[in-house]
Amino acid sequence: MFKNLSRTMAAFIFALVVLLFVSASAARAQTQTPTKAQTPMPTQTPAPAQTQAQTPAPAQTQTPTPARAQSGDGHEYAPLLEQKINYKDWAFKSLKDGTPVDLRELSKGKKLVMVVYFAPWCGNWKAEAPVVWRLYDKYKAEGFEVVGVSEYGSVEDSKKYFETQGGAPFPVVVESEATAARDQTTHYGYRQACADTRRWGSPFNVFLEPAKLNRTGEVLTEKAWVVGGELIEKDVEKFIRERLGITEQSAVEPCQVKP
Repeated sequence: MFKNLSRTMAAFIFALVVLLFVSASAARAQTQTPTKAQTPMPTQTPAPAQTQAQTPAPAQTQTPTPARAQSGDGHEYAPLLEQKINYKDWAFKSLKDGTPVDLRELSKGKKLVMVVYFAPWCGNWKAEAPVVWRLYDKYKAEGFEVVGVSEYGSVEDSKKYFETQGGAPFPVVVESEATAARDQTTHYGYRQACADTRRWGSPFNVFLEPAKLNRTGEVLTEKAWVVGGELIEKDVEKFIRERLGITEQSAVEPCQVKP
């Protein structure tokens, strides 16, 4: 009997111990503060670098300035270039007798006309004048015409200048007679259109092809061949011969440029 009681007591005590252990474990689990899970910090995408948008400046279209070669002896040569100048018809008074001369009428029957703007006191014009004389004398019979436009000097001054040269071999007209008119002449306007930055711009040569000129209206031609300075004789003569249809085999030989 006592033996069975001892076994029962032992089983009871073992069960009680197990129960107490389980209860203690559950209590500890309830009272223990759980460790906070370390939530990884969100990955921060770096802000894009703030760049200042630089709007490119609009391209500035400029009319190229004709390069003029300054020589050591005072010459101011310029290349022959085709320029957009909207060249207009004009009627100026003749230097010889004051009668009006109309350019469109003067050009009729010609193959090529050179309008040379000059100031009678200008050293560069005086240096170019012999070249103009030679070209005119050589090609006038082939349809080449020259007309001089006097600027910024009196009629008397222009007359005296040509008298010292034995007279003007080609027509000469007068647009202005005083230096005060420098910014008011058509000559000044054409120089500005060609980006000619010279203060006075003498000489200034414009070549017109009558066959291509507008027959009516104020504007004779939108584009013209221009020399914004002294003529480079060799280049200009080649141009004249081409426009006159003169071949190298022609009986008309090129001018001999004096050394």
